[in-house]
Amino acid sequence: MEPSTTAKIINYFIATVWLVNGLFCKILNLVPRHQEIVANILGQEHSRFLTIAIGISEVLMAVWILSGIRSRLNTILQIVVIAVMNTLEFILVPGLLLWGRFNSLFALLLILVIYYHEFHLKPKITPHS
Repeated sequence: MEPSTTAKIINYFIATVWLVNGLFCKILNLVPRHQEIVANILGQEHSRFLTIAIGISEVLMAVWILSGIRSRLNTILQIVVIAVMNTLEFILVPGLLLWGRFNSLFALLLILVIYYHEFHLKPKITPHS
């Protein structure tokens, strides 16, 4: 069964969030605040390298999302990563976040969109008898 247009658009949106945050904010360092967050949490010494590594991971997440391979595992991993990352930032560096502690609200909304997309919007695949 083919996914609906809405499901496809949401899938592209989710992948774009990961791509923009990974490539533009971290790898290309167009938003230096991301490296400051990494430096404050993981230490200054290797913060550029670690920021790039995180950015590469986020770009790979976008590719994985678009591939559709093991989408349920991907969805669960996205939710865990977003929840852990935002909890750490909420506790350790709220002053460096774009909207301070309100960032957690946007993270929760993204988690809900990701969950809804995978577990409610996408068509269920049923095996043939």
